[in-house]
Amino acid sequence: MKLLLHCCCAPCSVSFVKKLRDENIKPRLFWYNPNIHPFTEYASRRDNLKSFADAENTELVLCDEYGLRAFLAEVYAKINEPRCETCYRLRLEKTAAYAALNGFSAFTTTLLISPYQNHDAIKCIGQEFASKYKVEFLYRDFRPLFREGQSLARAKGFYMQKYCGCVFSEEERYQGNYENKSNI
Repeated sequence: MKLLLHCCCAPCSVSFVKKLRDENIKPRLFWYNPNIHPFTEYASRRDNLKSFADAENTELVLCDEYGLRAFLAEVYAKINEPRCETCYRLRLEKTAAYAALNGFSAFTTTLLISPYQNHDAIKCIGQEFASKYKVEFLYRDFRPLFREGQSLARAKGFYMQKYCGCVFSEEERYQGNYENKSNI
């Protein structure tokens, strides 16, 4: 299987890539995360993913677009859709389109390792873009590997973020209501 793996950060990639490699799948990593704010956070996550890819001798495709304005415009244009779903759509569509254009048989995302993400929405959106771009969406519940991946990432010295990445989740982190992250 020629797999394109959308990566949100190095910590979420560690166990995900290890599990795929255990199955003889060597994914190509794909960075596209216009939601991450501020720019220093974006750069830290991107650069740590580069370090991870280098350390694992894994190819990384950087779609290096700091897209705060475009992300916010998309969220506000779809005010009736939960913002996380808008974010998933942005990232998964770009991943699926790249996969289709570059001969991948499947795509997936490290968002599937996080217990903090909406798996049903990710699966549904992934399947939607799989159909649109004629490339398989590999869905698996990688959440049981989350804690192990976090421990491995800490041991390897990767930057460990404290919030999902968007400006709204950063605000919620400091206001103490992170559980209500699906609304603006």
